[in-house]
Amino acid sequence: MNLELSEEQDAVRRLAKDFVEREIAPHAAAWDRAESVDAAIVRKLGDVGFLGLTIDEEYGGSGGDHLAYCLVTEELGRGDSSVRGIVSVSLGLVAKSIAAWGDEEQKRRWLPALTSGAALGCFGLTEPGTGSDAGSLTTKAVRDGDAYVVNGAKMFITNGTWADVVLLFARTNDAPGHKGVSAFLVPTDTPGLTRRAVHGKLGLRGQATAELVLEDVRVPADALLGPEGKGFSVAMAALAKGRMSVAAGCVGIAQAALDAAVAYATEREQFGRSIAHHQLVQELLSDIAVDVDAARLLTWRVADLVDRGLPFATESSKAKLFASEAAVRAANQALQVFGGYGYIDEYPVGKLVRDARVMTLYEGTSQIQKLVIGRALTGVSAF
Repeated sequence: MNLELSEEQDAVRRLAKDFVEREIAPHAAAWDRAESVDAAIVRKLGDVGFLGLTIDEEYGGSGGDHLAYCLVTEELGRGDSSVRGIVSVSLGLVAKSIAAWGDEEQKRRWLPALTSGAALGCFGLTEPGTGSDAGSLTTKAVRDGDAYVVNGAKMFITNGTWADVVLLFARTNDAPGHKGVSAFLVPTDTPGLTRRAVHGKLGLRGQATAELVLEDVRVPADALLGPEGKGFSVAMAALAKGRMSVAAGCVGIAQAALDAAVAYATEREQFGRSIAHHQLVQELLSDIAVDVDAARLLTWRVADLVDRGLPFATESSKAKLFASEAAVRAANQALQVFGGYGYIDEYPVGKLVRDARVMTLYEGTSQIQKLVIGRALTGVSAF
């Protein structure tokens, strides 16, 4: 793997950095306090091509490779993880799944809108009673003529109150575990589908998170994404790449923590000189810097494997595990550098601490990633 970025990749990175500094960073604190990102950011993300990365231009995408995608999600994570989540879910989980599993009609219907920002997608897997054990989901889709009737509920759905389409996972037969799960593309204005915003979150406060309730929602049979009964495969394929995206976003959080801590340490004076002179402060900074580089390299390895068409699921779990835990460490250490000032939201590190914490939970907890890695090493399932 050549670690030197190509001219195109470097240009994408600079574009993302400029976009973040202009459109996101100045508003991140206000969006966090308001518990809502400005919805206009979605169209801006589409206009600059970030919602179409890795999707064929034939379907409205902006092309590019997965390393370029990681560079963008890292910069978005550095600016505001709530905005990064919009892209990671609508593009990373939904649009990429349609591109991989959809028929021609589904691709033509949804991809141009999703890649332009005219529409937004959400990923309907987690339920109030099923998180890590996704194969035990209870939402049901019962065949009724040329349609399915869906009943159930989904929880903690990113983009949920904003989305135009939900990639919904439901049980279509009584086969045990994941074997009975199918995937559907369901417009969110379908009668019987209601959305309730989740407020009071610790972090990612600007992100539109929702509970979805489905009561006799009638979905046409041609809304199936992939074959009936293969929904769990659709979900796991999406999450394997999604963990790469989360890892890249975590690198962004850790980088933001490092940038803020270094800047503060060189300006803040105690004992007659800047605190950057003190060895224990330098230790905090050096620990963050090593974590940033290690997490970034693990994430870039996943992107390289994806682009070369090689197996990557275990490496994606490693990257997500390390980067998410590193982001928590980095944000916490940056807060220590700031001292008491880090504890008030006039300064950025408190938000970084709160945003980082959820990264160890969603798209597979740190414990789930360890089980995935352990199974790959031993061939023994711990489930």
